Amino acid sequence: MKSSGQSTKFPAPIYRDTVLAPVFADAKRYFLEPLLEIEYAHTLMLARQGIMPDQEAASCIRALDALDREEIRSAEYDGSFEDLFFYLEKKFAAACGEEVAGKMHTARSRNDIDLTMYRMVLRQHLLHLFEGLLELRSTLVELAWEHRAALMPAYTHNQPAQPTTLGHYLMAYIEILERDAERIRNAYVRVNRNPLGACAITTTGFPINRNFTEKLLGFEGLQVNSYGAIAATDYVVESCGILATAMLSLGRFVQDLLLWSTAEFGYLRLSDAYVQISSIMPQKRNPVPLEHSRVLASRALFEAQSVVGSLHNTPFADMNDAEDDLQPLVYTAFEDAERSVRLLAGVLQSAQLNTAKMATAAEGNFLPVTELADTLVRSTGMSFHSAHSIVSKAVRELNGNYDADAMTDLVARELEGKYAVQRDQIRAALSAKNFVAVRKIVGGPAPEALEPEIARSREAVASDQAWTEQRSNRLAEAHQAILKECKTLLERV
Repeated sequence: MKSSGQSTKFPAPIYRDTVLAPVFADAKRYFLEPLLEIEYAHTLMLARQGIMPDQEAASCIRALDALDREEIRSAEYDGSFEDLFFYLEKKFAAACGEEVAGKMHTARSRNDIDLTMYRMVLRQHLLHLFEGLLELRSTLVELAWEHRAALMPAYTHNQPAQPTTLGHYLMAYIEILERDAERIRNAYVRVNRNPLGACAITTTGFPINRNFTEKLLGFEGLQVNSYGAIAATDYVVESCGILATAMLSLGRFVQDLLLWSTAEFGYLRLSDAYVQISSIMPQKRNPVPLEHSRVLASRALFEAQSVVGSLHNTPFADMNDAEDDLQPLVYTAFEDAERSVRLLAGVLQSAQLNTAKMATAAEGNFLPVTELADTLVRSTGMSFHSAHSIVSKAVRELNGNYDADAMTDLVARELEGKYAVQRDQIRAALSAKNFVAVRKIVGGPAPEALEPEIARSREAVASDQAWTEQRSNRLAEAHQAILKECKTLLERV
């Protein structure tokens, strides 16, 4: 084959521009701090294990301390190094000599370094999403308590179905948020495991201490099998699946809020701080932040699904498919999700709910008539099928024009001479307030059932706040442990 005349020197310009330069920019943004933490932890471990002399390890620690992070962040990719790791290696070699700096790479590989960085960054995103969802949940719990008795229509198939309360409706989504929190907590345990020490894929013959780097880097266990530590991607797939689940649920909730914000519904009014006007129509109050929250949730969901799709049918080994090009997409998905969640929490903290209009709607559109059928069953002993037929006949006769008094007359006439049911009893069964009050069983909207659940949710919020504080404190303590170990080493030499 004839030569194209292109240079054979690495990197080829097209490879530099399409891969290496963007990867370097992403690495500076996402991985600089985790990579430096790993450099500290691994060097300290090598010294502790006697694999690297204390004097040389101290020299490397000083080189790490002297790094100008802003200079690194502003560095342009020029092709004289492959990636951020090799860029830093050059910095270390210049500071403490190539031979000493080279010993920092004993008993490790870029493979286990990469997987360790990925897990360190992902665990932070899981915590941030957890905190955002917790803020939203806390807001909704207080709204649920405030409006625990506020009547509103429940909908099925986008049609008014039965009376419920706003507190009951909000608790339905709060329970979803609680399950989101449980999923994130469980995933965090699996993400926050130390792969460092797996090296390329089979560990090393050097007597390293993986538990020591686990402690210094804030992990809560080892990713034990070295092959799986490098090759497995389930930790990121699970996290993206949890993210997608949370965003799907959030999007459905926001869709209701947007419907409630329409003039036709008028259930929800956003604060002026969250309303955008029209450039031509003076009357418009557009609930645009809700639209932003919805589209950000949709973006995050499909970004998360793209991660899963990108990993499908890839080999069970170290592959770039799961690395430099993919990881930023993971983080973008989490960043978009967090924006969506925090925006929605802010909107709801200052929004007004028109509970009077909700209550009026709960009394109309035949919503209470299920309870009328139930009342006939309880008071006469007839089958529900018979009661349903009597009430259904009255509904048809009113031809879509619901009137509780007219409904009472029709049913009373149908029962006359057959069952001893008082007219007042029939009319009382058509009250939305009564409809809610009799639904006392677990999960129902009656105060006896709902209020303990809201109280439980308040306690769950407090428990989850404690959990996230503990995780954050553990990471902060790990960083302090690195500083302490560095100080001890430098004092020793």
